[in-house]
Amino acid sequence: MTRSPRRAATAVAAAVLALCATAAAPAAPTAPAAAGSRPATAPTPPPPVDLGKATAQWIDRDTVVWPTTAGGTGQSLAYAPDGGITVTDGELTGAAGRLRLNPVPDGLTPAQRAAYPHLKDHPAYTIDPRDRQLARTALRGQVVAARHDADGRVTAATGVQIPGVLDDLYGTRAARAALGPVFHHGRPTLALWAPTARTVTLELDGRTVPMRRDASNGVWRVTGDRSWRDKPYRYQVTVWAPSAGRVVTNKVTDPYSTALTANSARSLVTDLGDPRLAPKGWSTLKKPEAVPLRDAQIQELHVRDFSIADPTSRHPGRYRAFTEAGSDGMKHLKRLADAGTSHVHLLPVFDLGTVPELRSQQAEPDCALPALPADSERQQECTGAVAARDGYNWGYDPLHYTVPEGSYATDPDGTARTREFRQMVQGLNRTGLRTVMDVVYNHTVAHGQDEKSVLDRIVPGYYHRLLEDGAVATSTCCSNTAPEHRMMAKLVVDSVVTWARQYKVDGFRFDLMGHHPKANILAVRKALDALTPEKDGVDGKAIILYGEGWNFGEVADDARFVQATQANMAGTGIATFSDRARDAVRGGGPFDEDPGVQGFASGLFTDPDPSSGGGDPAEERARLLHYQDLIKVGLSGNLKDFTFTDTGGKRVKGSEVDYNGAPAGYADAPGDALAYADAHDNETLYDALAFKLPQRTTAADRARMQVLAMATATLSQGPALSQAGTDRLRSKSLDRNSFDSGDWFNALHWDCRAGNGFGRGLPPAADNKAKWPYARPLLADPALRPGCAEITGSADAYRDLLRIRTTEPAFSQSTTDGVQAALSFPLSGPTETPGVITMRLGPLVVVFNATPERQRQTVGTLAGERYRLHPVQADGADRVVRSAGYQRDSGTFEVPARTVAVFTRG
Repeated sequence: MTRSPRRAATAVAAAVLALCATAAAPAAPTAPAAAGSRPATAPTPPPPVDLGKATAQWIDRDTVVWPTTAGGTGQSLAYAPDGGITVTDGELTGAAGRLRLNPVPDGLTPAQRAAYPHLKDHPAYTIDPRDRQLARTALRGQVVAARHDADGRVTAATGVQIPGVLDDLYGTRAARAALGPVFHHGRPTLALWAPTARTVTLELDGRTVPMRRDASNGVWRVTGDRSWRDKPYRYQVTVWAPSAGRVVTNKVTDPYSTALTANSARSLVTDLGDPRLAPKGWSTLKKPEAVPLRDAQIQELHVRDFSIADPTSRHPGRYRAFTEAGSDGMKHLKRLADAGTSHVHLLPVFDLGTVPELRSQQAEPDCALPALPADSERQQECTGAVAARDGYNWGYDPLHYTVPEGSYATDPDGTARTREFRQMVQGLNRTGLRTVMDVVYNHTVAHGQDEKSVLDRIVPGYYHRLLEDGAVATSTCCSNTAPEHRMMAKLVVDSVVTWARQYKVDGFRFDLMGHHPKANILAVRKALDALTPEKDGVDGKAIILYGEGWNFGEVADDARFVQATQANMAGTGIATFSDRARDAVRGGGPFDEDPGVQGFASGLFTDPDPSSGGGDPAEERARLLHYQDLIKVGLSGNLKDFTFTDTGGKRVKGSEVDYNGAPAGYADAPGDALAYADAHDNETLYDALAFKLPQRTTAADRARMQVLAMATATLSQGPALSQAGTDRLRSKSLDRNSFDSGDWFNALHWDCRAGNGFGRGLPPAADNKAKWPYARPLLADPALRPGCAEITGSADAYRDLLRIRTTEPAFSQSTTDGVQAALSFPLSGPTETPGVITMRLGPLVVVFNATPERQRQTVGTLAGERYRLHPVQADGADRVVRSAGYQRDSGTFEVPARTVAVFTRG
């Protein structure tokens, strides 16, 4: 979702706001001023007395940072265990005590500045040594920073941010604590970290049980007997809540829940090691052979999309649909696995905050949707009317991080979701596919006193990232968490390890990973690497990690910590999505106002769209050739040190190729960058090409361009990902953000006679209305709706390319030196054919012909050598590619229009 650090940061933030699956999102950040424009007005300083904000930050047991400009002769931290501090006419009342603050003339220490770079220039104060023993007491109530004059009158006062001091006082010991339900010889101990709480009690199956606080780490515990097993419970936490401005008693579920009742109303005292929760064969489950991350071929799939419209499934929209080897959906996954797909990446399957879990509570559209015209507005009106109450959401709205979502289980009330999730993993593994989870630790569905707020109702103000005024940051579109804080970082690691050990998940994709510290993601890697088959039942080193390394928001450019961004994660063995080749293949960017901007695989220069009014041919040719350089960098694995001759004739490194002002190449080794042409975000590849290719393009030619676009990712060095159904020309009827668009726009159709999803009405107005004028004539055109020949032909051709990618060792280079020795673009330079890329890779030559004409590519250095069309394609499904040829005497490769052909020596 991101582009260059400056030019695209605002677009990325705005896009995240639009794409986030929440009921309400904040306004997008203000764009930076253009060059030559009038400077923006300086922000108005906060009023000197405002206890509703928190501009002071207590960063460790001794230090407070407070950028106030109010005059005064002294300052202190006032505290009140039961709240009630007020400031009226310069008089502070209601405090039970004060901690005196002394100015630090030189400000923060070098170590403090490194830990809090965004605070490095702010004034610092140290707590008077005589008062430091009061810190733990003060933190269990309201805390106010106050400045006063010589007469004792308050000149400034504000609330105080406390995550730093909580980490310093409690973090080291708390990080070693086992939280949630922990069983020992059948007896459960429940443990909750709540260091600022006045009291915590356990509400267990209708009765109240006291809990004991450990003053050294802030953990509250209680041990029960065997009768507690699977009983429902909540915690009653009495705590000062800044968002409420008072002490509250919150009844809240366990952030370390292992099981839940329906709609997440209660946690359950459940032991994930209970044999009753293990499906038959679970302990002896044999995994498909592990592949290194650089060779992973991944299908991105939503559980409900997969089977909700599959008439051959007995469990539509459920985990158990993946156990049905005879269903059309599972047969398709088996064909992909046999061709080389290694992993299925599941969109969020943890406990979601926006879907009614009981089918009886899920609303259905009250319209005869199939009878409506292909370009009608009615479909989106009907689905939109029930969107907040239906059974559909992508799921990027976490409520409980470590419990399976209940709406995909046959019975969400209890432990069936645990057993059936495990059955899903079994079903995928037995099909030859490893399982990846999409995890979303960068935000929660809510914060403050909202009923769907869990973490913030236990330790208010700790688990979420706060801005300088104390407001929760929302750059992710939701309530940003703060994995830079010790116990949020622990939650991330503990949760991932639980999914790996208890559910045998084989990989994790981190949503908005750039909002995590690099250290946090490396800690996840370290914890997984410590898992062994003998001790844990899984090989943690075989688990793959990748994520979105976008750079934006309040953490951008390492403002608060070293982020897990594209450039920073290079060399770690953890991949980041690469947007470079994606944009070059499709054309433009995913957030263009005009969706018709063309690219390499959508006809730029070689097949211009007359409806666009036509552009300057010279400019389009130059843009296309630059796109081809970006794709070459992508084919290398996005390596920053891979060198080649660009289309201008200059010898360049990948890092020297421009991508919107940023280096195109950023990877240290194959496997650092993950290639893709489409994913769940933005229009599907078919829909993007529908907007960009000339409308006169036939369905057969659209299918060919689809395969060619996918090939740029599939045949690259490093891992590749494809949205499920893209090989079958999947459409969402031009919907660019289908997170809440319901089954009508999202469901996969495995029977080609049901179509590919194109022409199911205008896409939902909320995110697409501005593009309806472009969409309406396309949806109304029956020629754009592919038939079985195009759908099955595209899928078959893609699988042929997968077989080549996963059986030819040349595609699996492990080092930059290996790529440099094996990979070249012999025709790259000023005379390169626009719309054609010729790649030499070890014993292979691959020609990507994106033009509407048959092309001849002569590689003079190969004259006299023997090449032939790769046997997989020569005997494969695509009859057109079989006409590709090679002339040995001249070293000329001839490739049909809109075709990728692979030739092998010999």
